[in-house]
Amino acid sequence: MSEQNQDRTPSPGRRALLAGGAAAALGVLLAPGIRLIEIGRANAAEGVTARAAGTTASSAVRWGMLIDATLCRSDCDACVGACNREVGLTRPSAPTDSQWVRKIEIKEVRTGKEMSLPMMCQHCAKPPCVDVCPTGASFKRADGIVLVDRHICIGCRYCMMACPYKARSFVHEPLAEQNPEIPRGKGCVEGCTMCVHRVDKGQLPACVEACPTGAIVFGDLNDPESLISQRIRSIPTTQVRAELGIDTGIRYHGI
Repeated sequence: MSEQNQDRTPSPGRRALLAGGAAAALGVLLAPGIRLIEIGRANAAEGVTARAAGTTASSAVRWGMLIDATLCRSDCDACVGACNREVGLTRPSAPTDSQWVRKIEIKEVRTGKEMSLPMMCQHCAKPPCVDVCPTGASFKRADGIVLVDRHICIGCRYCMMACPYKARSFVHEPLAEQNPEIPRGKGCVEGCTMCVHRVDKGQLPACVEACPTGAIVFGDLNDPESLISQRIRSIPTTQVRAELGIDTGIRYHGI
């Protein structure tokens, strides 16, 4: 999985909070003078250097999706199935298993209108999960894709609590028969990667490719000539929890 060009610009307030809270919660002495939080930070610094050496992501691009809820059928979960197969989620219905994309049913209170739509990591421009991560395991690539580096994730699950979309899962059990392009591991947090391993090869995310109605459009939000940008200009779209001001990379139409 590609994990290059991360953007780590947390707010001073969040980091100040973590300086005290994270150290207290995670400052478990492993040996005299050595704390778990310090090891995590050291590993994060090494991870930044390693990723910078193989840069492929570019800030000229911002990958995103437009999901048309008017085309999404409540009886269809093709996107969920495609994601599960791609990632290797064999038991997504189990209480402790991960779920990178899920279908949710919503209802407009005033009109009674019901609709179905997929919900996943929203790949925010200002991701709260990155802001609260004490080790830098949660990061945003230059092209807007938000990822977790499992090698420096210490399983604190702060990012799960910070995510407004409940889009991250914790791996509770050992994993087998994994996709080698999508490294996962027990004790780590994970979530939708927008199929970065496919995107970096010029392919579409699995959920987009599998959607039978064309309800999910993938593309470069920074390119005014891209299909996704053209669609956004031509139809009304919204961001889930837009009031948070975190500028999601996933946009919705019809909700």
